[in-house]
Amino acid sequence: MKKLLLGMVATIMTLLLLGAGVGMWGLKSLETFGNTPLTLSEVQEFEVPRGMHARALGKVLTDKGLLPQGWQFDWYLRLHPEFAAIRQGVYQLEPGDTPASLFDKLLAGKVKEFSITLVEGQNIREWQQKLAEAKRLVWQDEAFLTVLKSEGDNSGLPEGKFFPDTYSYHAEQRVAAVLTQSYRKMQAELEAAWQAREPDLPLRSPYELLVLASIIEKETGLAEERPLIAAVFINRLNKGMRLQTDPTVIYGMGERFNGNITRKDLQEATPFNTYKINGLPPTPIAAPGRAALMAAAQPADVDYLYFVSRNDGSHVFSRTLTEHNRAVNQYQRRQK
Repeated sequence: MKKLLLGMVATIMTLLLLGAGVGMWGLKSLETFGNTPLTLSEVQEFEVPRGMHARALGKVLTDKGLLPQGWQFDWYLRLHPEFAAIRQGVYQLEPGDTPASLFDKLLAGKVKEFSITLVEGQNIREWQQKLAEAKRLVWQDEAFLTVLKSEGDNSGLPEGKFFPDTYSYHAEQRVAAVLTQSYRKMQAELEAAWQAREPDLPLRSPYELLVLASIIEKETGLAEERPLIAAVFINRLNKGMRLQTDPTVIYGMGERFNGNITRKDLQEATPFNTYKINGLPPTPIAAPGRAALMAAAQPADVDYLYFVSRNDGSHVFSRTLTEHNRAVNQYQRRQK
């Protein structure tokens, strides 16, 4: 009897030790599984829709070939019940990601960030098209006006009031969220430029500085020329001369512009034809960047009144009409 009892005890102890060994092996196997890279050779998006639970996530990963078939994933979830709290969204999977690192992203909601660049020198119509086509960004009709109103601007004039920059967003975010960032940044940049402006500029408000900066932005892409362009316009405003700048005429033509300005276009009476109106046009004609804003606030200390393109992106600046006509003959009419 005693031998029988000792045998039973030995058997039980053997089974317990065996079970413990199997358990340790299983835990070790699951730990290895959690730190084994997914079968992924390139970056790809992975969407966790609303209501997806962790077990369904495993099936999707397996179906996509990112995880091997087997028992490990279900048991890995049992070992980590906290994984039930995954968050919806679009995530970015990268080579080297493991189940453990994936769940770190899903639990923290580290969703993929998308970005869009709103280019300086473009207008609202051009930005609208780009925003409407942006990947995973939800377009809203009259988004610019919506943001204006939400920020307390009831003018109904959005042109130029949004700052050109690169903005980040997450999947299915509304375009108004991006434009709100842009609007607030422009207000900050415009205020900084206005506070830094030279004394005695013929500009009565930050908005007029914004209008002038938009024209400077359209006239040149060369950083060193912006203060010179600004000086020409400031000097003309001080003398009561018309600005006579083609970009304003083009803006006033709208979608009619086909790449050429005719003599008839220059004679057309529109609020933006600075060959016909005195002073600044009623609104900006594009989105100016920081450099154009600062150029409008701090123009170069020169007495130029004219400039003409060299057709290579740069300009010739002149003090008198005689000098200007000579430059026009040389660079525009090809007469030497």
